[in-house]
Amino acid sequence: MRRRRGARRRSEDRLTSRRFLTAHWRDLLILSYEADPTLLARHVPPGTELDSHDGRLYVSVVGFRFLHTRVLGVPIPGHRNFDELNLRFYVRRETAGEVRRGVVFIREVVPRRAVAALARAVYNEPYVTLPMRSRVTGSPSSVEFAWFAGRRWHRVAARAGGPGAIPAAGSHEEFITEHHWGYTRQRDGGTIEYRVEHPAWKVWSAAGLEIEADFRLLYDPALAAILERPVSALVADGSAVTVCQPRRLPRAMAAA
Repeated sequence: MRRRRGARRRSEDRLTSRRFLTAHWRDLLILSYEADPTLLARHVPPGTELDSHDGRLYVSVVGFRFLHTRVLGVPIPGHRNFDELNLRFYVRRETAGEVRRGVVFIREVVPRRAVAALARAVYNEPYVTLPMRSRVTGSPSSVEFAWFAGRRWHRVAARAGGPGAIPAAGSHEEFITEHHWGYTRQRDGGTIEYRVEHPAWKVWSAAGLEIEADFRLLYDPALAAILERPVSALVADGSAVTVCQPRRLPRAMAAA
């Protein structure tokens, strides 16, 4: 049994370590909100379960800069640097004795149509295209991300406050920033899994937080209703990242 489990683990490692995309994710602003499981249940991909920290479930609005992007090692002219805003929540999956902690995206906003089309085609990720802009100043950073919807600009902004640090093991900050797998429900009801590789990020508490946004234009009303007052707001420096090629979970795993 142990030998079969080890062989399966090695096979999974080969399948989930093939590079698809490399980039730098920089100057992240992460706003997290406590959520009721009934709001998230229909979004949970088969084969995964909701992941919690200290008994609490979270969704996070994340704005960041997507820089130096390459797909299969090739830079795409006009699509290397852009902004992204997403809404995500946290799941886990156990396989061969390993707990894989991951994220699921409810909606991702980018200003580049080709980026959204590629992500939908390869991962079935819920991307939409809207005009966006960002402003980053100072070190540590003051960050602002804005998007245009409903005939006006919306924005979230903050600055890094206090001393920054790599999050402590078991902390809320580690839980929010250290999920290294992505899971996406597919159109046929299956699930794909992909690895996201990056070092631990330096994190600051966000100060001077400003939210001037109507999230009802992006998300369904029940979810938008909880996105008024975050329970935590973080600024992270980010790093180089590798997003690996997706792997479809076997039907038996997805149905478990």
